[in-house]
Amino acid sequence: MALVDFMSVLHKSTSRDYLARVNDPEYPKAKAAKLAKQWGYDYWDGDRRINYGGYRYLEGRWEKVARAMVEHYGLSGHPRILDIGCGKGFLLFDFLKVLPGAKIYGLDISEYAIANSKEEIRDRLQVGNATHLPWDDNYFDLVISITTLHNLHNYNLDKSLREMERVGKEHKYLCVEAYRTEEEKANLLYWQVTCEAFCTPEEWQWWFQQTGYTGDYSFIYFE
Repeated sequence: MALVDFMSVLHKSTSRDYLARVNDPEYPKAKAAKLAKQWGYDYWDGDRRINYGGYRYLEGRWEKVARAMVEHYGLSGHPRILDIGCGKGFLLFDFLKVLPGAKIYGLDISEYAIANSKEEIRDRLQVGNATHLPWDDNYFDLVISITTLHNLHNYNLDKSLREMERVGKEHKYLCVEAYRTEEEKANLLYWQVTCEAFCTPEEWQWWFQQTGYTGDYSFIYFE
């Protein structure tokens, strides 16, 4: 298990007005959260004040993340790769640019995301829940979950971490939101619309130990 940062390069490229988000007169935080947690159009492609404001494929954006993972984990040939919380499948699509022989699998709770996913790989994606992964033990050469597991309540977070550990072989990686200071905690509370697990890095480490998760990890902070 190691701290490996694949994601801050993307996270830090976005500018955020935390107070404007929480105080918006048309979409105040409670309203935005209710809409976002339906995981439908509003979450992905609706107003930016709710969440993504249009989640579209951008050439090269995810390819650098996929390439970094392939190089870091020494993947080659035809590895099985699972993305838990794959959304529209953009990262998995770019894995195939880096490693054309990879066998990709994606799972997401959002029917809308799967229905509007990257058409070229849609048949490799499915609607499902991270708490019950429909694959055998040690099935995947790499299991990843990016900005997904912090959206789960504790009882489902426990199950999902155990499931992620179960289906993966040696290589696993997850990225979750966290906070180190009261300022970062306030910013996280202001910005998020779906987070349920508000944890410090030390608390996430506790979760990993509690569930037996042995993979790598990184944290996103709202500075």
